Amino acid sequence: MTQTHNNPPLKAWLLLGLLALIWGSSFLLIKKGLIAFGAMEVGALRISSAGLVLAPLVAKRLHRITAKHWAKLASVGLVGSLIPAFMFSIAQTQLESGITGVLNALTPISTLIISVLLFHQQAKVAQVIGVLIGLFGTILLMTAGANGTWTFNAYALLVLVATVCYGLNLNLIKHKISDLSPLTITGVSLLMASIPATFYLFVGTDFIQQVQQPDALLSLISVLALGIVGTAGALVIFNHVVQLTNTVFTSSVTYLIPVVAMLLGILDGEPFWLQHGVGMLAILVGVWFANRKGRSGLAGIPRKEKSPTQ
Repeated sequence: MTQTHNNPPLKAWLLLGLLALIWGSSFLLIKKGLIAFGAMEVGALRISSAGLVLAPLVAKRLHRITAKHWAKLASVGLVGSLIPAFMFSIAQTQLESGITGVLNALTPISTLIISVLLFHQQAKVAQVIGVLIGLFGTILLMTAGANGTWTFNAYALLVLVATVCYGLNLNLIKHKISDLSPLTITGVSLLMASIPATFYLFVGTDFIQQVQQPDALLSLISVLALGIVGTAGALVIFNHVVQLTNTVFTSSVTYLIPVVAMLLGILDGEPFWLQHGVGMLAILVGVWFANRKGRSGLAGIPRKEKSPTQ
């Protein structure tokens, strides 16, 4: 029997912690993947492995898809998986993994902004305040230099593009394709996205040559873990936690992911300055304010849909 938000079972807490660890470590795995592979190869391999590993699970759900769904699912696969995967990989060629993980927490704010601008949702004062605080934190992280100095890293804009894609994806699911289950939507859209990703990986990149290099094993394992565990496996865990509790409880993973990402980055030798800490705190506070929409889940995110993260 599904537990209430106020009394989640121990299993739900353990799975939530596992989910935060998996998604929080995704940015470090991208970093390790970039040791031997290019950014485009990392993005393509991530989506290819995630889509293909879900194929057996998706196959028995294809009969639920009607003609009106295919174009919408293709759009979800594009903005919800394919584009963000490449944006994160390219961004992390010039950004620390911990910073990327914190910036990813802007997804609920992006979701709210898009729902207001494109889908005519009413924004409350607290949500506007949350957006402004979150943007302040973003500016701090975008201008934090490697040695604590003030600079501007345009690659952070690619992460913002990814969060906008996630926000658009969640609004598409909520307003245009809510008649399918989250697992069907995510599985089928990922499988569709994996087709061009796989083709590009083997035809448009030097992946075959790169994977044969002596130092490629760690990178290969990292990206496969990113796709299979960090994307496909995390999806199964997320849906199970929602079944045990609800999306209000599960959405709290949004606050844990950047903390995990930043801690793992520090353990991997990445610098951490006061500006980083203030920026991270501002983003998390902004997300909390933007999330105060009746406490039904993340701002702009439907109760029965998937998490925007990874």
